Amino acid sequence: MHRGGGHPPRPGEWPMSLLDALFGAFAVPFMARALLVMLVLAVVAGVVGVLVNLRGLEFISDGLTHAVFPGLAIGLAVGGTAGLIPGAAIAALAAALVLTWLDRAGVTSDAAIAVVLTATFSVGVIVVSRSDDYAGELEALLFGRVLTIPPAEVLPLVVVCAIALIAVGLSLKQQLFRAFDAGGSRAAGNSAFVLDLVLNGAVALVVVAAASTVGTLLVLALLIVPGAVARLATQRLWLLFPAAAVFAGLCSWFGLAVGFWGSVGWGVDLPAGSTIVATFVAGYALVLLVAWAAGRTRSIAPRPDDERPLDDAREARAAVAGEGR
Repeated sequence: MHRGGGHPPRPGEWPMSLLDALFGAFAVPFMARALLVMLVLAVVAGVVGVLVNLRGLEFISDGLTHAVFPGLAIGLAVGGTAGLIPGAAIAALAAALVLTWLDRAGVTSDAAIAVVLTATFSVGVIVVSRSDDYAGELEALLFGRVLTIPPAEVLPLVVVCAIALIAVGLSLKQQLFRAFDAGGSRAAGNSAFVLDLVLNGAVALVVVAAASTVGTLLVLALLIVPGAVARLATQRLWLLFPAAAVFAGLCSWFGLAVGFWGSVGWGVDLPAGSTIVATFVAGYALVLLVAWAAGRTRSIAPRPDDERPLDDAREARAAVAGEGR
């Protein structure tokens, strides 16, 4: 953990217990601030991540993650740490608009994402390379700085997350309808372009908030893993969202505590962002093992209309209409 060192336990000295870290670490101001930011991210990324999983948009999320990098680099070069969020927001929303337009224009989505991903990431590296502290700034942008977020940046992060959550919440039923029955959604008068743009924009905003905390290389774990866990844990459509948010919140709390425990209790310097992501992956592996043992590895998975069983389609339409179980 890069903020606050520690020392290995001396002979005769008992190290800090993990239980002490879980409940005592967050009395430290910078740890409490990190937990607040991660819990806000957990709720928003959990909700948005479920839709990403249902729509199969993991690769688009990866493209948006890399598209944010040049915005972070330019924002840092122009305005210092205060310019990170504005720069990332402009880059992410522009990338969301471009990717949505390319997809609607008939350009192969994987090709479009690959072009955006490589072009934007290379621009970000070029910008960062012009700075005096190239290695330090590149590490911060790639791997995050969750423990060193200034107090003045907490509110902007919360606002960005709130905008993403409101955008998805206002169109949630339509988003689910499109995820399970794209043809029926169009027939009902829903604009595919608008819904795709709203969802891509929400993903972009989550990436903006998360990239400045856990870093651009680790942000996908926040978006992908909670939704995947929720789909293993429950077959009920509307329970997917709270399940994903709760899982993300618990893993964020536990990951921060483990990092603090290792650093302060044992003198092992654990990067906070990577420790949180490792906790997410370990949690997913545990849930997958339990689901496999219980014979419940089948999850809610929208498929093309000609491949989806009739009862799945009826269940999705009923849930979207407010009549789900």
